[in-house]
Amino acid sequence: MKKLMLGNEAFARGLYEAGCRVVSSYPGTPSTEITEEVAKYDEVYAEWAPNEKVAMETALGASIAGARSFCGMKHVGLNVAADPLYTAGYTGVNAGMVIAVADDQGMHSSQNEQDSRHHAIASKVPMLEPSDSTECKEFVKLAFELSEKFDAPFIVRMSTRVAHSQSIVEMQDRQDLPLKDYEKTPSKFVMMPAYAKGRHVFVEERTKKLTEYAETTPLNRVEISDKAEFGVITNGAAYQYVKEALGDKASVLKLGMVNPLPVKLIQDFAAKYQQVYVIEELDGIIEEHCRNIGVNNVKGKEIFGYIGELPQSVIAEKLLGEKKDFVALEDDIPVRPPVMCAGCPHRGLFYCLKKLGVTVSGDIGCYTLGAAAPLNAIDTTICMGASISGLHGFNKARGAESEHKSVAVIGDSTFMHSGMTGLVNIAYNNSNSTVIILDNSITGMTGHQQNPTTGKNLKGDPAAAVNLEELCKAIGIKRVRVTDPYKLAETEAAIKEELAADEASVIISRRPCALLKYVKHNPPLKVNTDKCVGCKMCMKLGCPAISMRDGKAVVDHTLCVGCGICQEQCKVGAIE
Repeated sequence: MKKLMLGNEAFARGLYEAGCRVVSSYPGTPSTEITEEVAKYDEVYAEWAPNEKVAMETALGASIAGARSFCGMKHVGLNVAADPLYTAGYTGVNAGMVIAVADDQGMHSSQNEQDSRHHAIASKVPMLEPSDSTECKEFVKLAFELSEKFDAPFIVRMSTRVAHSQSIVEMQDRQDLPLKDYEKTPSKFVMMPAYAKGRHVFVEERTKKLTEYAETTPLNRVEISDKAEFGVITNGAAYQYVKEALGDKASVLKLGMVNPLPVKLIQDFAAKYQQVYVIEELDGIIEEHCRNIGVNNVKGKEIFGYIGELPQSVIAEKLLGEKKDFVALEDDIPVRPPVMCAGCPHRGLFYCLKKLGVTVSGDIGCYTLGAAAPLNAIDTTICMGASISGLHGFNKARGAESEHKSVAVIGDSTFMHSGMTGLVNIAYNNSNSTVIILDNSITGMTGHQQNPTTGKNLKGDPAAAVNLEELCKAIGIKRVRVTDPYKLAETEAAIKEELAADEASVIISRRPCALLKYVKHNPPLKVNTDKCVGCKMCMKLGCPAISMRDGKAVVDHTLCVGCGICQEQCKVGAIE
């Protein structure tokens, strides 16, 4: 049977067909749907882990136990999982282990534009890179086979475009694989120095064998055109752009195995043409490899640069001197900046922080939009959990000058991911810092995934729920309180009181995400135009349901959820 599938959906199908038994991931756009889709297959155990490090360690443990396993994450998540990744490269596997990392060229939903191929190279872990949905499925299945053949975890590098585009996939039956036997082998799985030294020798020998494999594998293929004016070496999503932009005007070496890279295959291909262009998004890894192996008739980054995606129009203009019109929906859609939803529980909190002039150490989540106008409430955002650790460092550097007018904000899921250790640091090192946990009862930014505080697991079944108040107290924070961000006066008073205290404190700003299906909203509000004086105080909230028309405020009843914070903000009582 054939089906039109997203790349992530096809990836999940590949996991199923390959006989994968255990899946542990942390949600992160653009990788999230892989795990959500594979969870629909009853034959596969799937879970959300608290963070990517835990997910990778879980997958490695399952592999050692004899089950084919998988963990998925976005590119910045691979940084979190780097510790087990680099050592897993030494231990190798028992049953096959596959890791998905989804890079975000163009930073559609990320804080940086990292090229995950660097992690594969540095950890000496092989990496494959598909360019469409069919390859997503087939590369995953092959990755499991190669993982077991070469005794290595395999990374499959996705990208936003491949993950979220659709193409035809032919579905096949699941491989019914028994658990592999587990044998206690300290020299392989106990990475203390005496054993690790021997495994490093194994890793280098394995890399040589993988490089030999890269020379002949069908993952790397040459597409010769009789009309070719030059050669192109490319990979991933860029391959699709190359084919559409250049057609038969170029011969192409498509690299589906991007670590390790072949040597002779590239040399032989490049020898056929006077000029070869390397078209790869982000860093010049293939291009540098070409020069390292004596292929000097290549050009790449000097033409295409290191930033963002390389769409068809750019390739056609740079290499053919032609300005072509390609179908790109975003070119014809009006710009719509991201904004917190109408009724978002974070809006009231950020309004209070802005009003009080507080320095805000921010974190990763939909609440990062508190940095945008008109709230402009966040000073810094670095990475998951950095709000709490960063606030501690900020206050230790500036002392009393900042302790009573600075806070950290962090979501409930992000707090479980990597905020807890920062709060331990605050308690342990006696930091007079105030942390605000934005508890909206879900992982909001990536599309409403459960987390350890929600009381449900990935499949929606009942699960143990972490009590944030008790956890913060157990960590050593004595001042812990809960506020409702829909109540501005209550929220403002809580912030003032905790900032005034001479000890560490936690405020839990608790109100479910406005988009959760079980949330019952109030009727929409409306503006009494006879009372409205056009002061625009309500506009300072940045609510998308409120606008101005003919000098008066207007509430869009199709968006308004009746949260009431604009009523509290209106000093003339015009919002009813």
